[in-house]
Amino acid sequence: MKILIVEDEVDTADGLAALLRVSGHDVQVTFDGPSALSAAQSRPPEVVLLDLGLPGMDGWEVVGRLRQMRFARRPQVIAVTGYDGAEHRKRSYRMGIDFHLAKPVDPGMICAVVERLELLSSGTLTESGPQAPFATSRRKRQGPLAA
Repeated sequence: MKILIVEDEVDTADGLAALLRVSGHDVQVTFDGPSALSAAQSRPPEVVLLDLGLPGMDGWEVVGRLRQMRFARRPQVIAVTGYDGAEHRKRSYRMGIDFHLAKPVDPGMICAVVERLELLSSGTLTESGPQAPFATSRRKRQGPLAA
């Protein structure tokens, strides 16, 4: 899958990119909101891993602008963030974020979510119930993301 990582912590971004590349994904990394929007415009992603606590333009503004862009296929957005409050997850939902994962996120969880999205997009897997888009890595997961 084409994956765009938007993360201002270079080590975190590089680690996520390496993990996803080893899994066979085509990964692009940006470190701020304006660069993410430019990258998405020039090379539309299928999945965006988005930190919400970005300097200058936070992740919610980035996703709001992404949702206004015209893509052949709507990218799935996964928030990977330190913002873990109920109000943060509600805001993510309102802004069009598909999954809200709280840091520290188990790398296996990120791979599992990306794999699930890949299977759903290929038609290999169909979702039979409501999604659990706001599972967090520090709480017990429920719904289709449960391990």
